Amino acid sequence: MDKQILFFIALLITLSIFGWTTKRIVSYFKLTKPFRVGDWGKRFKLMMEVAIGQTKIFRFPFVGFLHALVFWGFLVILIGSIEMVIDGLFGTDRSLSFLGFVYDIITASGDVFALIIAIAILVFLFRRIFMHVKRFSGVEMEHKSHYDANIALTIILLLMLSLLGMNTYYLALHTGHTVGFFPVSQFLSQYIEGGSNISFWHEFYWWAHILLIFLFANILPYSKHFHVFMSVPNVFLSRLEPLGYLYNMPEITKEVKLMMDPNAVFAEPAEGEEEVARFGIKDVEDITWKNYLDSLTCTECGRCTSVCPAKITGKLLSPRKIIMNVRARMKEKGPGLVKEGKTFDDQKAL
Repeated sequence: MDKQILFFIALLITLSIFGWTTKRIVSYFKLTKPFRVGDWGKRFKLMMEVAIGQTKIFRFPFVGFLHALVFWGFLVILIGSIEMVIDGLFGTDRSLSFLGFVYDIITASGDVFALIIAIAILVFLFRRIFMHVKRFSGVEMEHKSHYDANIALTIILLLMLSLLGMNTYYLALHTGHTVGFFPVSQFLSQYIEGGSNISFWHEFYWWAHILLIFLFANILPYSKHFHVFMSVPNVFLSRLEPLGYLYNMPEITKEVKLMMDPNAVFAEPAEGEEEVARFGIKDVEDITWKNYLDSLTCTECGRCTSVCPAKITGKLLSPRKIIMNVRARMKEKGPGLVKEGKTFDDQKAL
């Protein structure tokens, strides 16, 4: 019972913080301009191909394959995380084991993926720390951007190691009376000697894993790795028009229609002061909600800047910097706009 109470408190704190953060982000979305979406069937197909299938990332064969394995592994391990929440709340153990053979497939896949993800994360850390990939650098990339990536990758690595530790000591603790199938942990459990410490280490890794999940969930919204949550919906809401397509501004459309309408000359002027249209983007009030969603999804990987024609020819333009600035500017000005409305002006611009 004590464990359930502690777990409930930890879960309540986690959900409260995450809920507050989500509310704040939603309030920022309300400050932006509309963006039309439609053709839901085509969007679903795109999401399955690009987000779930990870097709675009395979343009970088080796790293792309590792990234895809990490993503697919997280989807499988997510089922185990849900099971842990159920167990923590109700005091059960392996509550999804009633699924039988399906449960064996889920646990085996999660166990193998935990090892694969751990290896992939070590590769990613090695590339970031020692290989100095060119597109990871730039004038817009501050030291905190690199620390952000390394911290997130380290937490993921600890998540996988704690999961393997939990499974390994579960097998050692319940010799011959286990449910599920854990090929990697079964191998590791052979090297654990019996004793009273087994129960302690099983509990230790169980709590370490679930608390790391809670911590990670609340760190992500303040990190560029928020794309863990935002990437799938962002792909679903992608622009379907051809590259370079420009949307008509309602203000321009209105002016053209007035010019083409001979009766407009004799029409009565509109009541009240009409809001003056602003061309382009001066500040976060001018962006669409999709622009803001893009900024939250950006991982600062630099792929956009690395293929930018202007950047390639030596110009200072950096698409990555533009996206990063949108996110940073909304974080800076958003609270004031939410509190004081459109009249808020901090004498700065995007």
